[in-house]
Amino acid sequence: ELTAGIAHEIQNPLNFVTNFSEVSKEIIEELKAERSKVKGERDEVLEEELLDDVVQNLEKINHHGKRAADIVKGMLQHSQKGSGQKEPTDLNAMAEEYLRLSYHGCLAKDITLNASFVTDLDKSIGNVNLVQQDISRVLLNLYNNAFYVVAERQKKETGEYEPTVTVTTKRKGECIEISVKDNGYGIPESIKE
Repeated sequence: ELTAGIAHEIQNPLNFVTNFSEVSKEIIEELKAERSKVKGERDEVLEEELLDDVVQNLEKINHHGKRAADIVKGMLQHSQKGSGQKEPTDLNAMAEEYLRLSYHGCLAKDITLNASFVTDLDKSIGNVNLVQQDISRVLLNLYNNAFYVVAERQKKETGEYEPTVTVTTKRKGECIEISVKDNGYGIPESIKE
């Protein structure tokens, strides 16, 4: 499931990289055609616009390439034993990243799942010193459980049930609170303790 989630998450930025590079190639061909014209027939405004478009596309390629690299880096860190050392980590980015991975992993397992996920992330949190491998495993387990229970409820509901998993981060003084909620059936009383 996790592998399917990772593959899906990496595929998105790679699609952007491919598309923007193809469009840039077409723009450069158009620019070459314009520049091959005689000096008086060339549209210099168009040339400037085309060059600006290429620059914008290269920025997007760079952005999405870094996004794919960050996903791979995160997965490598997740799979390593880890030093147990706390490192400054963008908690919101990690919480969101693993939420997506969990969702796509669960979707790969059950294609009938039609859940949505909502995030409400406190932007003031920034980097937090934590052991990434440990916290990411906790988040992944919480998310997987939440998606599992909403999927189970979705299979049994006949009404207008909308499976939803909500993740909230909030700074509370010196602490950070991460809340994972779902609208599944909840924990049975017999095992709640």
